[in-house]
Amino acid sequence: MSNLAHYPLYIAGAFGAGSAGQTMTSVNPADGQPWATFDCASPADVDRAVGAAKAALDLPEWRDMTQTARGKLLFKLADLIAENAQALGRIETTDSGKLAVETMGQTAYVADYYRYYAGLADKIEGAVLPIDKPDMHVYTQNMPIGVVVAIVPWNAQMFLAATKIAPALAAGCTIVIKASEIAPAPMLEFAGLVDQAGFPAGVVSIITGDAENCAIPLTRHRDVDRIAFTGGPETAKHVIRNSAENFAVTTLELGGKSPILVFDDADLDSAANGLIAGNFGASGQSCVAGTRGLVHRPILEKLTARITEKCKDLIVGDPQNGATHLGPLCTVAQVDKIRETLAKARAQGATIAFGGSAPDLGSGHYFNPTLVLCDSAETETLKVEMFGPVMSLLAFDTEEEAIALANDSDFGLGSGIFTQSVSRAHRVSKRIRSGITWVNTYRAISPIAPFGGFNQSGYGREAGQAAIADYLRPKTTWINTSDAPMANPFVMR
Repeated sequence: MSNLAHYPLYIAGAFGAGSAGQTMTSVNPADGQPWATFDCASPADVDRAVGAAKAALDLPEWRDMTQTARGKLLFKLADLIAENAQALGRIETTDSGKLAVETMGQTAYVADYYRYYAGLADKIEGAVLPIDKPDMHVYTQNMPIGVVVAIVPWNAQMFLAATKIAPALAAGCTIVIKASEIAPAPMLEFAGLVDQAGFPAGVVSIITGDAENCAIPLTRHRDVDRIAFTGGPETAKHVIRNSAENFAVTTLELGGKSPILVFDDADLDSAANGLIAGNFGASGQSCVAGTRGLVHRPILEKLTARITEKCKDLIVGDPQNGATHLGPLCTVAQVDKIRETLAKARAQGATIAFGGSAPDLGSGHYFNPTLVLCDSAETETLKVEMFGPVMSLLAFDTEEEAIALANDSDFGLGSGIFTQSVSRAHRVSKRIRSGITWVNTYRAISPIAPFGGFNQSGYGREAGQAAIADYLRPKTTWINTSDAPMANPFVMR
């Protein structure tokens, strides 16, 4: 164990151990072996991090920093991320099992999120109001909301953290990031770049730990003004309850069971690639995974054959190898859940067209890409978010039926449409209840485009210009410009 990497907490501009001495071990999903340990925050550490964030709001070096200077700090951080993208990506791959080519590429692109909000930092404006009273000069300013808590899961954590950290800092807030206790190493490594960029102490703290000692005291802390959470619906319910203690403004991004609709006029190669990307990209460990493939009945057989043919050459294996297409799943619990869900689907009459088992790759958390053909919308694989490489296909006969099936879900984050009809694309997209719809593509993201869901996929939006408003509060100032004394308030005119 002494040869394992170790990651401390980052609180108030300093690295250090948790005050309770609690540590956890991270397992490399590729071989099932421990590779790193990390310190866990105690309630006292949480209090110290939030206290430092609250104090930093009034530090002259942060409070009085111009908006342009804040932007320059974010630009510096973005450059450091880009310079260290390969190293950060390798660490994330070791910690989570995601493909190195994806983690390195995604981390490099994440730098653009910081650049985008760096550019917006000095575009935050107020207004002079045309007030309906004489001798009054009234104006508004957009002020930082205060102390922000960002909670991110292990998958796509550099991206999901950037959508919270970048607008919060551009707005002038301070922030405490709680990294997942599952594979937190990339975020704890990222703390070194925050430190190197030169943010004042306390403006950014990065911690991790279990629910009882870290997440619960953090989300219910009385000095927290805003919570930005990405995770599962059940955990989100606890976050909402905890926020009753501080009335923190809360936004939630909670994943989903996204539908991909393929109509009979679609380009079959494009549709097959979209379904493969939506289900087997990131080994299916994506909140927008298109795990409900809804296919026009006349092309179901052809599309199934096209997908099967394309998947014959997919390589499951070492995520550090550039030739690998699917790496291991992050936890062994995900493998177990997939097995259980597939067993239920078979019992319901579903057919496993290919896959359905784990490859013999030692002690790693691997599962083969799997295609399930479903006879009913109630099939278990169409209902349960497995977070693994399982694609389910269900036939539909009419456009109305396709829309109804797409909306027959508790979730509503992503959706996809494959058709060569522009009118159908617009018509169907408008009626699908999801925060994002991709047409003839899938899993595209940008700092310019808002990201968020409907229903149990949460509320609030991340990325885009509007997201920065969630980290601001308007302040109204009234100035009496008359030289005359203020009138007697008890003399009515």
